[in-house]
Formats: sequence, C-alpha cells, structure tokens
Amino acid sequence: MWARCSGAALVGLEAVEVAVEVDIAPGLPGLQIVGLADAAVQESRERVRAALRNSGLRPPLTRVVVSLAPADLRKQGPAFDLPIALAVLAASGQLNPALLQGIWCAGELGLGGALRPVRGALSLALAAKRHGARALLLPDANGPEAALVEGLAVWPAAHLEQALALLCRRPTVLPQARERSEGPPATPAETGPDLAEVQGQAHGRRALEIAATGQHHLLLVGPPGSGKTLLARCLPRLLPPLQPAEQLELTQLYSVAGLLPQAHGLIRQRPFRSPHHSCSAPALAGGGSTLRPGELSLAHRGVLFLDELAEFRRDVLNQLRQPLEQGELWLSRARQRLRFPCAITLVAATNPCPCGWAGDPDHPCRCGTAQRLRYWGRLAGPLLDRIDLQVVMRRPAASQLRPGLERPRGAEASSAMVAERVAAARQRMLRRNPDHLGNGQLSGHQLGQCGRISSAALDLWQQAVDQRGLSARAAERLLRVARTIADLEASPEVEASALAEALSYRSFDQLPQGL
Repeated sequence: MWARCSGAALVGLEAVEVAVEVDIAPGLPGLQIVGLADAAVQESRERVRAALRNSGLRPPLTRVVVSLAPADLRKQGPAFDLPIALAVLAASGQLNPALLQGIWCAGELGLGGALRPVRGALSLALAAKRHGARALLLPDANGPEAALVEGLAVWPAAHLEQALALLCRRPTVLPQARERSEGPPATPAETGPDLAEVQGQAHGRRALEIAATGQHHLLLVGPPGSGKTLLARCLPRLLPPLQPAEQLELTQLYSVAGLLPQAHGLIRQRPFRSPHHSCSAPALAGGGSTLRPGELSLAHRGVLFLDELAEFRRDVLNQLRQPLEQGELWLSRARQRLRFPCAITLVAATNPCPCGWAGDPDHPCRCGTAQRLRYWGRLAGPLLDRIDLQVVMRRPAASQLRPGLERPRGAEASSAMVAERVAAARQRMLRRNPDHLGNGQLSGHQLGQCGRISSAALDLWQQAVDQRGLSARAAERLLRVARTIADLEASPEVEASALAEALSYRSFDQLPQGL
C-alpha cells in the first residue's frame, strides 16, 4: 500500500513543498525515514507510533518506509510528524487517501496525540497558497499566524483525532482563526523612554532626530552617565508606523526564527534589539547548524543597539560591514546559500577609552595613549566609515539633572513632537523619491538626481573632503546627511548651512588620540 501527503521544509524565510510518501510492504515491523532527514525528523518514528497508539489508531505491524522528497533537500525539525502520521494512516487503510489531496500539513505530535506548534507557519501558509493548496492543516496555536494569509483555508487542530475529523468533514472556513489574527491598527512604538527625559545633550538629540528621519546609522561616544543608552532607547518612538507589507515580512521573519509568541497575529511595532557585547558572530549575523536569522535580521525595519561597541570582538563587528550598506545578509554553507533581510538603523554607544573618562574635565583619564589606541583599534576604519552620524557626548551639568517637577514644562521636546517633524520630513522624501523611505538608502546616482545641492554647499563639501581626507563612501554619506537636514528644515535645496551641520557629525574620521 502506498499513500502521499504534502508537507513543507523551511529554507531561509521561505517554505518548500515536501512530498511525504509512505509505502507499507511485508517484512519485519519497523518504520524507516529516508530523504536527508536530520535527527529531529528521524525521531518522528517514535512520536508517530506512540501518538497513533494513544489516539486509538493502529500503527502498522509491518515494514513501513517514509520518503521525504526531494531527497537532496535537508529536512529539519519536528513539523513532519503530522504529515507522516496521516500518510501512514492512509497507506494502512485507516484514512481515505483522497482526503489528503491538495492539503498541506505540518505539526509536532506529542506521545498522546496532541499537536504542538511549529516555527515558520506563516511561511508555510504563503507557500501553500502560492502552490494552490486547498487548505493548510496545522496545530491550533499556529492558526492565527497562518490565518494572516488571505485566500487560504486554515484548519487548526489541537489533537490528531481533531485533525482527522477536520479532514473527514472538509470545512471551508474557520472564522475564529481569522478573528484572533486581527488586532488594532499600527501605531508608533509606545514602549521605551520619552525623548523629553533626556536633559541637555542638544547635539545628541538632534543627531537622533536626523537618524530617525533618514535612516542613518549613529555612533554615540561619551563617558559613563552621559545618557548614551537613554538616548538610543528613545529612537523607536520617533520612527513611523510599520506599513502592512513590512508587518507581514517582520512577522514571517520572527516566525521562522521561532520567536513569535503563540496565538500571535501581525507584529505591529518596530523591533529594538540590544545584544550583549559578548555575543558571537553567528548570534549577531545569523547562522548555526540550522541557519537561523541573527540579531541583525531580527532588528529588520527597526533599531539594532550595540552598547559598549568597543567591547565586541573585532571578528563580530566585521560582520556588520556588508549588511549595513546593502540591507541584506547572505549566509553561505556547503549545501545552501540563504538571504535574510536586515534593513536596520544601527545605534552604537561606547566609552572614549577603557576607563571611560578621556576628555572629561572632572575625571582624569587613567589610560595611556597606547591603551586608547588599542581600545579604538577594535573598531576597524571601514566600519566607522559606514556610520553616518558620529557624536561626542559630555556629562550633563547638575543644573540639567534637577527633578522633573522643578524643570520648566516644554524645556525639552517630547518624542511625539519630534516624531511629527520626522514624519513630515519623510513625506518630503517620498514625494521626491517614492522608492526609498530614507536618504540613508540613496545610491550615488539617486543622490545626484534628487539631492539638489547648491553650488556653495558643493564647494564646502569638496573643501572638507580634501582637508579631512574622507573616503568616497564617507564623502557620499556626508551629502546624504546634509540632504536629510535640509528635509527637516523643509528646504528644497541643500544649502551650505546644512552641509556644515552634517560635518559636525563626522567626529571620528581619523583615529582619536583623546576626546
């Protein structure tokens, strides 16, 4: 007897159809799985046998061969438990094989027959719809996630017995899953501190506003207690809401990474990721034995905050170079090459030296020149070259740290006020170039077409490039920042004043000897 059921394997962010074929023939009792299956898939033999027996069904007492095709595609994870169990039942005559035609299945089986959620359900649903599947049968906890895909019948089941009942009666719609997937409309991020809590630091606040407007990367350098971390955590509240397509993309990414909460619909807030400085290169860039996305991709469409930047290992920081410029990351292994998106806004913070007090007027630095050079040597020049805004922060004076009730109201602009200015400037960018949301993404050709840089600004730019010895990349980024400043000022043309302000944010084009 032979039967077939459709499953899927995750390859990066996408799902690929896998045909689960079962053949039952005379021979010694046993269940063999072929088709480049990893350990988790091989262990399905015991889970499937126990689930069938404890659900009142009959495991075949003969030779069973399970083939997962295509055979050269590696299959990982326990999501093949359910399609294997259904194909075994169909091949043994306990289920009509015709009921499985056009049905995609995925789910992990407990020994008692309960269905447990799997990662990547949204990718599975998108692939099922793309291949014209009639329905997607999967664990109940994955129902709201899969129901985000319009035009696909989703059949969530909590138990193997319930999955069989759904197959037999073939429902056409499950409205409860659709209701659970919907939520309130997207709004700007409401978590994190308000920008009004940052006292003083006018230069840093302005740089943060520019970073939010043009999606420019930002480096904050200052002694302990100068407000670097507080300022960085204010950035998500300045960014505009996610668009529907961005929400779906981000939800798919977190689903594949296995980080989407159960019974969760669309992700509607921009992510803020802050990995510890001891993280490894695969943790930051992604990879590992299963090639899952790392912190870079998990911060897609949001903020990646690297605190204590100079404490990260140099090989870890070098992973940032290409993704910061291209907005995507390619992971290559012997058998596959996968793409993960990582269009992020990088905010990095670090002390000026190992002791942290270089350049502070009240605390003498205990580090020698060699120590400071070695400390900054961890930050390779090509990495600093890719950071548009480089800001030196000083400790605020005591008069700026008085309790909030004693400060005059309106002394500092709130996040909501700054977010309005950011949104208005982004609308100007979109009218000028609908294909990009930030000036930080403009290519040199696009910058030449829509930059509208005055002759006085170009003269100042050329003088600054020659005097500072800027690389071509840094020189181009300087013009992008100036274009963003002009958009914030509602100026159609980049004037010399905007370029002069942009120059004030290039503090570390050369290795600092002290601050």
